[in-house]
Amino acid sequence: MLDYLVLYQSESGNTKKIAASIFSRLPGNSKDLIDIDTDKTIPEANIYFIGFCVHRGSCSMEVSDFLSDLSGKQIALFGTCGMGDSPEYYKDIAGRVSAWIEADNDYLGYFICQGKMPQKVRMKYESMRTDENNDQIDRFIQNFDLALTHPDDLDVEHAKVFVDHMLKKIQL
Repeated sequence: MLDYLVLYQSESGNTKKIAASIFSRLPGNSKDLIDIDTDKTIPEANIYFIGFCVHRGSCSMEVSDFLSDLSGKQIALFGTCGMGDSPEYYKDIAGRVSAWIEADNDYLGYFICQGKMPQKVRMKYESMRTDENNDQIDRFIQNFDLALTHPDDLDVEHAKVFVDHMLKKIQL
């Protein structure tokens, strides 16, 4: 059994980038970094760092199913979100995702940062524009443009601080 498993799902590479920084910050050699969508067997671990990309304010079914199958583990969540750079929104997302964690686990906390979105999202926003929603679409496009550089170096540093904070909580 591993000490640490960093398991993630990433569609655009954002969550993979954060997963790699979390993995590199974990001590020792009893650890692994695995994409949840791989065919590779997922090993057991004492502590799980589970990453996801946000869709409609939550995680995918693959991630929620994995979370709900864990028992007696220590779990920290991390994710990337294109829409908004809001601590309140991130807290809501973490609450929805952590609801999949069974009560016999120890939920340690979460880290979520902004991530860039595919260009097709911006095109979708532009195609949705009407006279009535012009201001809202402008805000969506402004957020899209701001997200283009994320996760950035500061996001990666914040992920490392998150790991340090989690390590202080962890009992191996």
